[in-house]
Amino acid sequence: MSKHHILWVDDEIDLLRPHIILLQQRGYNVSTATNGEDAIELFKQDRHNLVFLDESMVGMSGLETLSVLKDIDNSVPIVMVTKNEAETVMEEAIGRKINDYLTKPVNPAQILAACKKFLETEKITSQKFTQDYLQGFTEVSRRLMEGLSWQDWVEIYTKLVNWSMELDKFPDLGLSETLANQWRECNAEFSSFVEDSYKSWLKSPENPDTPLLSPKILDKYVVPALKTDAPVFFFVVDCMRLDQWLLMEELLRPFFSVKKDYYCGILPTATPYARNSIFSGLYPDEIQKHYPEWWVEGSGDDHGQNRYEKDLLTKFLERRRIKLRNDVKYVKIIDTDFGKKIEGEILSYSKNHLNAIVVNVVDMIAHSRSDYPILKEIAPNESAYRSLTRSWFQHSSLFGMLKAIAGIKNAQIIITTDHGSVRCMRGAKALGDKDTSTCLRFKFGRNVKAEKRNALIIEHPEEYHLPKPGVTTNYIIAKEDYYFVYPTDYNHYLNHYRDSFQHGGISLEEMILPVIHLEAKS
Repeated sequence: MSKHHILWVDDEIDLLRPHIILLQQRGYNVSTATNGEDAIELFKQDRHNLVFLDESMVGMSGLETLSVLKDIDNSVPIVMVTKNEAETVMEEAIGRKINDYLTKPVNPAQILAACKKFLETEKITSQKFTQDYLQGFTEVSRRLMEGLSWQDWVEIYTKLVNWSMELDKFPDLGLSETLANQWRECNAEFSSFVEDSYKSWLKSPENPDTPLLSPKILDKYVVPALKTDAPVFFFVVDCMRLDQWLLMEELLRPFFSVKKDYYCGILPTATPYARNSIFSGLYPDEIQKHYPEWWVEGSGDDHGQNRYEKDLLTKFLERRRIKLRNDVKYVKIIDTDFGKKIEGEILSYSKNHLNAIVVNVVDMIAHSRSDYPILKEIAPNESAYRSLTRSWFQHSSLFGMLKAIAGIKNAQIIITTDHGSVRCMRGAKALGDKDTSTCLRFKFGRNVKAEKRNALIIEHPEEYHLPKPGVTTNYIIAKEDYYFVYPTDYNHYLNHYRDSFQHGGISLEEMILPVIHLEAKS
């Protein structure tokens, strides 16, 4: 491996000889110059990794030299070394994109610290991450052999997500496959946990071991916010996973303080069930029972199956006897033009007591990746998929709306999602008649069948608070990263949907979901 090459520019370079010898002993190559003109020529001739630049030199000043060096190669970090502690000098240096500065006289520790900061941060960070990850890996493996609670699974999932996002920064560490295997093992155990626990959660909602479920989101987070006169903005971002939220959070932190909780999405983790449940405060079978005209039976995540969300929300508020200053404002954003229109109007929403805003774009990205090869090429893996989400959010109307709302006095902002998505890598055969639903992660119909190792088989939908259109209706819900394929044209559909992001099933990614409260920074 080649040594790092440092350029040190100072008109009294001989006085710095001990420092230069120390750097050479530590394995750095060091070139020197006593004036700006010579420094510029050396900088042009050779590739340098770091520059120490004296601020006060005879002839061409340090600031003048800095400007020229940055024009030649802006990527090379430059540390200004100065006797002048005047604020104006520092501001000028910062304005010209200085990377750091040291005040004379400098000592060896300062110089070495600067070198490590700019030349070895990635190496040191990756080594520390590897050490921490291997320790954490062992700890998670040990915990999987214990009896885990919902909160334990939240902790494990957040660890997996954070490790995965850290590995995005260090793709050459060779740990990606190790993490992927552990993630698969965790999802297998989590699927068993949900299969064993889910019915008891439904029967005993007040049990301390029962997680907060989709129908309780409004009661837990929105209703308390409505007890003040402040405008409440309730965002539901369809199909948003925790890792995707964390990337959005990075961009939002300059504007907001962030509080985050977690809840469990109901089964199946699909929009018609989960989002209708959020807005109604009811389970799917309860919606069908009490509001049959608003329960649209169907086979997929068609937006039409969620066309009555405003009506369901209004009825929820009536049941809770909540009086709003005015009618609830509800909008659903499914395309860019409409999103930009709402962004331009969002400040006027401050007059509304409750604004419910659904954003469908993340869900559309997930499904479009299966249908358009160019998107799969742009986002071939989890890391790239996250990056695609970040890029969308950075330029989205949602980001624009949130930044605008930050300027509304006392505004309450609550953000959540109805479900996440999982990268499906393994196909599982499903059997059903022509009327069976076509969803890839769950199916319902007359006597639908799948292998128990691949699916949760629900023979009695009422035990899971699910509608039962017919006497022989049952559900199958995919576990882990499986997706259902019918025997007809099995290989064709197996290959077509492999490596696609889907939802409706049981996995950490689909069921452990964030609820966020944003508070604007003053």
